[in-house]
Amino acid sequence: MTTNFIPNAGGSIASSKFLNGSSALGWAFREPSVAPEDNGWRFMSQDDDADFVNTPGNMQLADFNRVAEIEPLVLAIYDFPVGSDFMFVQGPDGSRKFVDSATHEDVELPDRS
Repeated sequence: MTTNFIPNAGGSIASSKFLNGSSALGWAFREPSVAPEDNGWRFMSQDDDADFVNTPGNMQLADFNRVAEIEPLVLAIYDFPVGSDFMFVQGPDGSRKFVDSATHEDVELPDRS
């Protein structure tokens, strides 16, 4: 059963490699939603390439809270607007952060606790 971190968080599109644990999160970006239950967030693994992403079945609908169970730091970006585009970076010391894909600057994250 999925933990309900954010009630009614909606669905996101996520890489099957990320969802099944075969690859860590690599990118998170937000597009305009395509349905009322779609929150616009898209999550790709660090190993996804264009061929993988464009192959039917490799990108799946996932509850945002399920994504957060796999990588809790996504909770901090939930309220960022459409157009947000982030790289997910894990340091050798285990640190995790988001970096803006355009500016390459660290993303200042709000505290959701």
